[in-house]
Amino acid sequence: MRCLLYPVLLILAVFFSCNDEKVTAPAVSDAAGLNISMIKITGLNGQPVNMDLYKGKTLFVNFWATWCKPCLEEMPSIQKAMDVLKNENIEFLFASDESVEQIENFKKKYMYNFNFVRAENMAELNIMALPTTFIFNPGGKLVFNEMGYRQWDDKENTDMIINKSR
Repeated sequence: MRCLLYPVLLILAVFFSCNDEKVTAPAVSDAAGLNISMIKITGLNGQPVNMDLYKGKTLFVNFWATWCKPCLEEMPSIQKAMDVLKNENIEFLFASDESVEQIENFKKKYMYNFNFVRAENMAELNIMALPTTFIFNPGGKLVFNEMGYRQWDDKENTDMIINKSR
């Protein structure tokens, strides 16, 4: 029975997360033991990013794709949240497993002030739908994990990001 349940859940997650609807799903329970060192990313220059550089800071990692409509819809709210939180000890990363060329073309088209990186191990991280957001506390522990769209610049959400950093 379990063998059937996981593929069905995966199909439903993909179907509901990347369409025209704004859907928020519950946190992915499989990521509960995740820590910052498990994230494997590279800069757009192809160089691996040392995740230890972010210890001591709150790290907001948004997994997205150029083709994912909810991802694109939430980006303006993330930009506004970044502006609101600019004086906090928070780093924002935007990780996609698409090619550097696709990400660079997206950057030129949309002109967001984001730190775009390439995600190298999304499957290992159990990312089943996009967008997915992880927030790590300054100690490198995962303290927030959610699939789906969120209005990040709402005061409730910016306060939540600040509270997760403590």
